[in-house]
Amino acid sequence: MRGERGFALVLTLVVTALMVAAAVELIRQVYVDTSLNRSFRDGQQASLLAESGAYGGIKLLQMVISGQTYTSLSDKWAVPFKQEDETGRIEITISEESGKINLNALIQPNNEPDSNVMGMLQRLGTPLQIPVSVWNALADWITTVPRAGGVESPYYKTLNPPYSAHNGKMTTVNELSLVKGFTTDMVAKLGPFVTIYANQTGSIPGQTVNVNTAPKEVLMALDSSIDSQKAERIIEQRNLAPFKTVGELSSRVDPLLATITGVTCQGTVFRITARGFVKDAARTVEAVVRTDGTILSWQEY
Repeated sequence: MRGERGFALVLTLVVTALMVAAAVELIRQVYVDTSLNRSFRDGQQASLLAESGAYGGIKLLQMVISGQTYTSLSDKWAVPFKQEDETGRIEITISEESGKINLNALIQPNNEPDSNVMGMLQRLGTPLQIPVSVWNALADWITTVPRAGGVESPYYKTLNPPYSAHNGKMTTVNELSLVKGFTTDMVAKLGPFVTIYANQTGSIPGQTVNVNTAPKEVLMALDSSIDSQKAERIIEQRNLAPFKTVGELSSRVDPLLATITGVTCQGTVFRITARGFVKDAARTVEAVVRTDGTILSWQEY
């Protein structure tokens, strides 16, 4: 009898332990499922906030520059925007792509390199320690016409893995890493100063850089006559008051700038980065847009 009672007690304890373990696992699973549902919901709400922020940035741009004949870093769009409520938080930053050198402008419609853009890129690359030879390789990458110092698909097909030359306009700046001679470090150095988007303002053709938003490195690349001191003078003057016409460069900075080409005072392409935060969830929308509302690129992550 004592043996039977002891066995029953042990069996009861085992069953009780199993029931407790099952209950704990059930509670844990419910908690995990609830947490996942909450995280998914928070992520969805953060995505909606980021998306609305991107569209809000477009409207802000259009409202601020409406009626202006120039765009500058003193405009309200250049000031980061933040807003928070009981749902979450949104952050919007806007930068201008038109203050950079357009890589796709290196090749003209007749498939020949643009000497003005080639000069800009070479001058930009010098202080960044980028060899002059890589720009010929880039020209070949964009067009099907072979040229001295460049390479075409036969070279790229010998690589591992093999691939073909693009032979068309670049779709991202990071595409530079596929071009012969460009290293990851070189692409990172160039990133803040180059773009793949054309700034077409009015009837101005080809490459145009907005002197009101261009970084110092780009200003120095615009013309061989612009040294570090003159670039700083341009930045100093535009901080006092944005340039409203290209002619003001010669009257306010240096008369020799009267003949400078490839510049403008108005940008049309902007990058909007909108971030949405809901509790621990965060989502980002990065959009490149024209001032007429055309969306050139849209990325969510």
